[in-house]
Amino acid sequence: MAGNINRVIITGNLTRDPELRTLPSGTSVCELRVACNGRRRSAEGNWEDDPNYFNVSVWGQQGENCKRYLSKGRGVAIDGRLRWREWETEGQKRQAVDIIAETVQFLGGGNEAPNGNGNGFASSASAVASDIPVDTADFVTTPMGGGVAEDDIPF
Repeated sequence: MAGNINRVIITGNLTRDPELRTLPSGTSVCELRVACNGRRRSAEGNWEDDPNYFNVSVWGQQGENCKRYLSKGRGVAIDGRLRWREWETEGQKRQAVDIIAETVQFLGGGNEAPNGNGNGFASSASAVASDIPVDTADFVTTPMGGGVAEDDIPF
């Protein structure tokens, strides 16, 4: 019997600035809140945004880098695993499913990106196609079939 698989991959935008804390052991953990937007049709047949929000924990040096370089609105891609937790507050049992990040990729260029709107993505006004053709003069045509010896392949 195969083992269980616990893997999640999401892309989205931070809904708040990262929060970094240090445990008594000295280990750093950074908490992120990520919004992943989907779309669905309403009962009237109109398309609506359907946001999902996820809490993400990033441990160690990677978490410290998230605190240093990320801010609210920035796009991220997260690869990790799910963790279910349960606690009690004022007699009420609570539970949540969080994402424990194994890798965090920073998307876009953040606030310093030219033509950006601060969230790492180009604004719709700057997404207009250019009339200037792409210069392909330096592209080299690869021969089809033969012409490449097996020893010439670098892997």
